[in-house]
Amino acid sequence: MSSTILQKARDYEEEHSAAISAAERPAYHLTPYVGWMNDPNGFSFYHGKYHLFYQYNPYATQWGPMHWGHAVSTDLLHWEYLPCAIAPDSTSDNGPGCFSGSATEMDDGRQLLMYTSVVSEKQPNGEMRDIQTQSVAVGDGLDYEKPACNPVLTQKDLPEGYSKFDFRDPKIWREADGTYSAVTVALTEDGSGAAVLFQSKDGFDWHFVTVLARNNNVYGKMWECPDFFPLDGKHVLMVGPMEMRPSGEFHNGHNVIAFVGSYDEKTHTFTREQVQLVDGGIDFYATQTTQAPDGRRLMTAWLQTWSDTEDKPQGCKWFGQTICPRELHLKDGRIVQTPVRELDAAHGKRTLHEDVTVQNETALADIGGRIADLTVTVAAGEYRSFTVKLAADAAYHTRLTYDPYTSLLTLDRSCAGSRADIVHTRSCKVRSQNGALKLRILLDKNSVEVFANDGEQTMTAWIYTPQSADGITFAADGQATITVEQFELNL
Repeated sequence: MSSTILQKARDYEEEHSAAISAAERPAYHLTPYVGWMNDPNGFSFYHGKYHLFYQYNPYATQWGPMHWGHAVSTDLLHWEYLPCAIAPDSTSDNGPGCFSGSATEMDDGRQLLMYTSVVSEKQPNGEMRDIQTQSVAVGDGLDYEKPACNPVLTQKDLPEGYSKFDFRDPKIWREADGTYSAVTVALTEDGSGAAVLFQSKDGFDWHFVTVLARNNNVYGKMWECPDFFPLDGKHVLMVGPMEMRPSGEFHNGHNVIAFVGSYDEKTHTFTREQVQLVDGGIDFYATQTTQAPDGRRLMTAWLQTWSDTEDKPQGCKWFGQTICPRELHLKDGRIVQTPVRELDAAHGKRTLHEDVTVQNETALADIGGRIADLTVTVAAGEYRSFTVKLAADAAYHTRLTYDPYTSLLTLDRSCAGSRADIVHTRSCKVRSQNGALKLRILLDKNSVEVFANDGEQTMTAWIYTPQSADGITFAADGQATITVEQFELNL
């Protein structure tokens, strides 16, 4: 049975969602039912559907008391909104609310949600601080109840010296023997993050197992949104470092990084072998993965970053979206990402231009639009730079530029409609192939997702360009030979 607080949220979203037409939303990226969205939560396959929950303030397009929004899909592209799943309505989460977490299925067929519960507590110096613990809720895919055992993990379950103020974001899964495992992040005594493993026989009584990895102030400070999963014979620990400093492929601020390594299940020892940036773009954070029924490892993320959340369209009725889910694989020890294959099934009209020589800015017949799946292949050759201009008219555009001499791919949305002085340009290094480059670009009204060289690198960003700006052009400094393939999407 829903609480008064939860019912209020459900009534509000049902009433106010009617004011948001489908035309105001992206075509295949999930947005909040109403109001605000940040981290995706509880990404899972349950009772024949993909479930995706998310950090949610239904009452405003700003961060506020955290609820869990809820949507389901059969194809990862079309999402049906369900009523708000959980609200800040219990003694363990009646402050800032129900923070990030995850979901799995129990032996009895119920769905178990595990999340960070937060209350504000007055400290001896008079300061109010948020105390973070871990709680659970159990339900049938629509309605969820919080048991009396909450919170199920507190600071006393952590190693000595770990903080009760930064202990969050449980990612839960089932082991082969049915054991429940969860990895959380916590702040250590040296002021940086760690990934901590807990286990449970029944999903309610949890105990500390080990510290999977410590940051030691190398990759930013506190970590957020951990995930730990097998992938192509290895294990991956994925985290979101805060306060990163630029180093190598890592940029400053909020990143998502992945440690690829080996895992001894008997000793619960994770050995890191390689680390990489997960997305080189501007707006990508709070990743979460799940395993599809066919065995694929699927990933979603918040298509946003904290530093630019105040730069939103005037009068917007919703704010925040998730990426188009991606499939993950390993290639030469690194994670590669591709859009879920379900997107291929949505392909409509195909337009193909082969072996076109471009120099000055060139438009190609029937290439354009703001909802499209576009692949641009640049042949090896002697050119000094190559540029794709997206969502373009005389006043607006977003630009992708490749420099074959430095192997840098640059995403620039400086002219994409923003009114704020925030990050609008970012570059990542792609594999050098004597000028050859393959770009798959997903456009969906308010976003661009770029997959370079079959997903070896990705770059993601929102764009608030007016929808009437729908031109796509190509240009080169020198001469470049390109093949362009575009599919309209039947959504």
